[in-house]
Amino acid sequence: MKILVTGGAGFIGSNFIHYIIKKYPDCKIINLDLLTYAGNLENLKDVEINPNYKFVQGDICNAELVNKLVSENKVDMIVHFAAESHVDRSIENPETFLKTNILGTHNLLETAKNNGNIRFHHISTDEVFGSLEPNDAPFNEKPPYDPRSPYSASKAASDHLVRAYFHTFGLPITISNCSNNYGPFHYPEKVIPLFITNLIEGKKVPLYGDGMNVRDWLYVEDHCEAIDAIIHKGKIGETYCIGGNAEKTNKDITDKILELMGKDESSIEFVADRLGHDKRYAIDFSKITQELGWEPKINFEQGLKNTIEWYKNNEDWWKKLKK
Repeated sequence: MKILVTGGAGFIGSNFIHYIIKKYPDCKIINLDLLTYAGNLENLKDVEINPNYKFVQGDICNAELVNKLVSENKVDMIVHFAAESHVDRSIENPETFLKTNILGTHNLLETAKNNGNIRFHHISTDEVFGSLEPNDAPFNEKPPYDPRSPYSASKAASDHLVRAYFHTFGLPITISNCSNNYGPFHYPEKVIPLFITNLIEGKKVPLYGDGMNVRDWLYVEDHCEAIDAIIHKGKIGETYCIGGNAEKTNKDITDKILELMGKDESSIEFVADRLGHDKRYAIDFSKITQELGWEPKINFEQGLKNTIEWYKNNEDWWKKLKK
């Protein structure tokens, strides 16, 4: 199989490439990434000499480039990670998110359609569903969309486009909506790697508001296994929610990181809350468990220990990014 992976130099995309190359050594991967601030080829230095791996620097909005890559390499599948994903950045500059997440996705869909209806998997987020109250049932594949930030609105629009190409053109698509990922190669502006690296540097950790916002946390390797299950066994036209069974407040996360790193609450600095900060996300992933047999393997504490150890052992990787 030949797979075009978009955004493969980013956090989840690079972990997915490592996973696929290890599990399917005969699979050929073309990694298309623009290498914006979050794209980092050092994430893939272990695979760059693999003859079945090829990197191309380019924009998913470049229709000519994308079509050339797909047609000349006879691509069998597109796995679409490429996205602007940081909520704070979407508040500061929404236009970039609209361009990449909506127009870029549309360009990829057109390319897949025009090259023989290529199999297309779209990675999305639980944030498209909006915000939950403390006693609300977790999100599943059925609730209406209710995005609340420019980021989640742009991802919601791209999800709708992907479904439209299935219903209108018969494009063989699947979509996955995942909860918050964490693990190796996570860009250090995000909360878990930011807190870990700040503590390594002897700095305080900036905790939004009262720290009571709730997220479900998914170890990135578990996410890669879920995507693998969907692209090989998922039902065409369907959406699958992927969760980590680890619903935590931001304060819970902070306290656990402090505990594992031998720090106390004096290392916390409470800061003004984010604009429009969603209260709670939670995922019901029973559909993918029942239909495809997937469930997360790494519990949160073990995943966090793995992540802390990785950042301790890879200071050269993240210190350059934080500068």
